Amino acid sequence: MDAQLAATVAMVIDEGSFDAAARRLHVTQSAVSQRIKSIEQQIGRAVVVRSRPVRATEAGEALVRLARQVALLEHDAVTAFGLGDAAPDSPRVRIPLAVNADSMATWFLPPLARVARRHPIDVDLHRDDQDYTARMLESGEVMAAVTSEAEPVGGSAVTPLGVLEYRAMATAAYMHDWFPSGVTADALARAPFVDFDRRDTLQQGWLRAKDVDPWQVPRHYVPASHDFSEAVRLGLGWGLIPAPHVSEGLVELGEPRIRVPLYWQQWNLRSPLLDAIAEEVAAEAALVLAPM
Repeated sequence: MDAQLAATVAMVIDEGSFDAAARRLHVTQSAVSQRIKSIEQQIGRAVVVRSRPVRATEAGEALVRLARQVALLEHDAVTAFGLGDAAPDSPRVRIPLAVNADSMATWFLPPLARVARRHPIDVDLHRDDQDYTARMLESGEVMAAVTSEAEPVGGSAVTPLGVLEYRAMATAAYMHDWFPSGVTADALARAPFVDFDRRDTLQQGWLRAKDVDPWQVPRHYVPASHDFSEAVRLGLGWGLIPAPHVSEGLVELGEPRIRVPLYWQQWNLRSPLLDAIAEEVAAEAALVLAPM
């Protein structure tokens, strides 16, 4: 199988369309279409779903994994021969990673910056809830992920990172307005809270621990980590703030503190580059996260 064809499938999936992939590959859209058609004829099945954005079929996901692994191993081989990394025109390798929003906002970027200073990489971050990032690793969409799943997904290696602790916080003025007699179940059922998005279950779990039905409580959706914390600081509602983002002027509603264990899962390849990323990520996590 021609590695160029697999790389074209990966580029189409990364960019979301044939036209965008053609621009990145510096070829015509017709050439991209011909490459996709050629590989589909070779393997006898469709590799992409021609939707907006374009999605990979099961066969396409396997090709994306292959293309990423070939690119990674090619980089490692060139570096081992002393021909890469140090040269300014060294071929760059795309590193797609999946990470939850709060990790990205609090600790995940510094280790990537350190790796990028030493290696010619293009980081491609995919943000999702920590309960879902491992699925992107399994599909081949990313090479590694920060996830809450301790069990390795299909041929991956797992490293514990630590615990990201969340505390239910609000402003003093909000506490005065909504909890004049304390943080009771009745008061919680009326007090609006800030939710990240409809896939986030942290606030719901905290309310259930207080014997409150979360679906009966008014809420605001603020789907960005920094803006979520800012919404709480502005008094829009109470919310679960990651410990590194807790600031002066906020009051804790009380127990429980939600502890989310995080793990690093990556393809189980002998790749010095991927291992270098893992080492930097683990080192930064040890500084910021609570121990398991």
